[in-house]
Amino acid sequence: MTPITRTLTVGLLAIPTVLVGQQTERFQLTGERIAIFNLAGSATVEAGSGSAVVVEVRRGGADAGRLGIERGSIDGAETLRVRYPGDEIVFRGRDGWSGSTQIRVRDDGTFGWRHGSEGTRVRIRSSGSGLEAHADLRILVPRGKRVEVYLAVGDMSATGVDGTLRLDGSSTTVTTSRTSGDLVVDVGSGGVTTDGHTGDLSIDTGSGSVKASNVHGDDLSVDTGSGGVEVTNADVGRLLIDTGSGHVGGTGLAADDIEVDTGSGSVTLALTRVPRNVNVDTGSGSVELAVPEGLNATVDLETSSGHIDVDFPVQTRRWERGELHGTIGTGGGRIKIDTGSGGITIRKG
Repeated sequence: MTPITRTLTVGLLAIPTVLVGQQTERFQLTGERIAIFNLAGSATVEAGSGSAVVVEVRRGGADAGRLGIERGSIDGAETLRVRYPGDEIVFRGRDGWSGSTQIRVRDDGTFGWRHGSEGTRVRIRSSGSGLEAHADLRILVPRGKRVEVYLAVGDMSATGVDGTLRLDGSSTTVTTSRTSGDLVVDVGSGGVTTDGHTGDLSIDTGSGSVKASNVHGDDLSVDTGSGGVEVTNADVGRLLIDTGSGHVGGTGLAADDIEVDTGSGSVTLALTRVPRNVNVDTGSGSVELAVPEGLNATVDLETSSGHIDVDFPVQTRRWERGELHGTIGTGGGRIKIDTGSGGITIRKG
């Protein structure tokens, strides 16, 4: 790890905290892979120019002057780490955030990006005693760069970035717009909203709702332990949605392969083109699928408790209580729907 010393930071600890909070420090990071770490605050990722990733840091809080900034290469990545001296951090978050989050921080100031649970346990909370400090980051990313941003508590956003981007948070809300390339969003707790992405998109949240709109790419994957999922205007090769509990809704969907798995929650999907394969499995909840004219598929529909309604003519192989197996049209594709409790509807739309 390499401490950073510049004219701006000489005698920093002697500068009044209010003045520290007014300063913006600027760093340039070069290399094939960039990783940025901050425990509390915000991270705003924007399109940049030139060849280097630029990170602007603005410290805040009563103890802002005690924060440090370190750089250096770790595991093949050029890193920037905001260092917090202590294991009790108070972040009086904006937008009404309150609560407490614990995270393990390694001696080098990294967290969340490598397997294992090593490191010092650090608690971040919205009130009480401790180091009252945070840092707000503005990150400028040139086209084609690979950048990973790790923020334990706060909010992250990305706008207009074209590259390989990972946004990783513990208790964090994430919003993105007009991005392209490969985008991965991984949040322990917090909502995720994306609007306008071209390329592969993967969203994983332990708890929190997900909204994804205007997505174009090969793969769109959403995984949430608890929380509803809404996908609007997506044109992808493969759509994968997995949620422990929560409603799954989709409108304006064009996908060749669709797989939805929810432990508890209804599923409503409106497709704009005929899919090749659809597989929907819900432990409890109704399923409604709207498909354009020209559907050709074998259908296997099963419900333990609920009705089965199909608008398309079906050549029936077996139709009994709670089950319908047959062929629509030439049967080129496949639709498989299984619900533990709830009705199944396939309609023209």
